[in-house]
Amino acid sequence: MILKKLEDVVMNFKAKLLGILSLVLLFSFVNFAQEEMTEEQWEAEMTSFKEKKAALESEISALKSDIDNLKAMNLQDPEECIDELYQIVGATRNDVNNYRKAVNELDGKIKRKEGPKDDRQTDLNTLKMNKISALPEFFNKVHNQMQRDLDNWVEAPKDINYTVKKGDHLWGIAKKQEHYGNPFAWPVIYKANRDQIKNPDLIYPDQNFKIPNLTEEEKSKYEKLRVNYKPAPVQ
Repeated sequence: MILKKLEDVVMNFKAKLLGILSLVLLFSFVNFAQEEMTEEQWEAEMTSFKEKKAALESEISALKSDIDNLKAMNLQDPEECIDELYQIVGATRNDVNNYRKAVNELDGKIKRKEGPKDDRQTDLNTLKMNKISALPEFFNKVHNQMQRDLDNWVEAPKDINYTVKKGDHLWGIAKKQEHYGNPFAWPVIYKANRDQIKNPDLIYPDQNFKIPNLTEEEKSKYEKLRVNYKPAPVQ
C-alpha cells in the first residue's frame, strides 16, 4: 500500500513536470515569434530548458531508485507491524484495548486519590506484572509515572482519637478544624462510637472517641447542610 502511494506520487510528479515543460516550450515559441529572438538567443534559451529538463528527469530517476530500494527492503504494512509487536507480549488488539482502559481508570483513581492507597498500589502492581506493560505505549506510564503519583500520595490516618473534655459535645467536637470543621458532621462521630455513646446529647469527660475520616459522599452531604443552614430568628 505504501509503495503504491509512492509510485503514484512519482507518476503525478512526472506528469506535472512534462506539462510544465510543454507550457514553457509553448511560451518560448510565442515569445520568439513576438520578440524576434536571434538564433543565438534561441539556442541559449533552448540549452537552458534542456538543462532544466535533464535535472528534473534526474530527480524522477532518483525517486524511482528510492522506490526500488524500498521494494527490496520488503517493507510491511504498519498495521501488520503493530500486530507482530502485540504477539511478542502474547496479546491481541482486544487485550491491549482492555489493558489501556484499565490503566486509564486506575490513573484517574490515583489522581483523584480514591483510597485506600494500599488497594491502588495492589492494582498498579497487577498492571506492572502484565507483559503488556512492556509495550512502549504503557511502560513509562505504568512503571514510572503512576508509581511516582502513588509515592507522592500522602494518605490521611484512618482514625483520629479524641479524649472528651469537660463542656464538650458532639456538635463542638465535629466543628473543630483538626476534625471536620463542620458541626453538622457530628453523626459520623456518634455512629463510630455507639459502644460508648448511648445518648448523643450525653457524653462525658475522659471518654476516648474515634474520629474517622469523612468519605467524599459524607463531605458533600454535610457541607450542603452547613451551607443551607439558617438559624431560627431570635425571639
